[in-house]
Amino acid sequence: MDRKNIPLPFTGILLAVSALESVGILSEFSVFLSKYFTNVHSFAAILGVFSAVIDNVPLVAGVIKMYPTNIYPTDHSFWELLAFTAGTGGSLLVIGSAAGVAIMNSAKLDFFWYLKKITPLALIGYLCGIGAYLIQRLM
Repeated sequence: MDRKNIPLPFTGILLAVSALESVGILSEFSVFLSKYFTNVHSFAAILGVFSAVIDNVPLVAGVIKMYPTNIYPTDHSFWELLAFTAGTGGSLLVIGSAAGVAIMNSAKLDFFWYLKKITPLALIGYLCGIGAYLIQRLM
């Protein structure tokens, strides 16, 4: 593979996330959040926003360690909402997903352009998705 084709910002983000996970900062952060957000659905929504900065794989891995299946079974609504929020929350910022980093690199998109033009729309979709999920769970 030609070195010019490797998206260096993406590599840097993965290295930074891996470093945060290795030193235990992601787990400590999860514990901190769960202390102040006792409602698991609001906690899942907050985690989704953080997946715009922190890669969703280590973020969800930390949450899985924090909430074993004897607390929330695998079919609990918390896991369903977390799957939605962690997966779609990465679109809130262009650096939050591999696809965003790739398009930023290939189309030469500016981070601040994305923040101004796309983030508000992505946030509306994100919040509407959470709302639609919660309405379905209540019915």
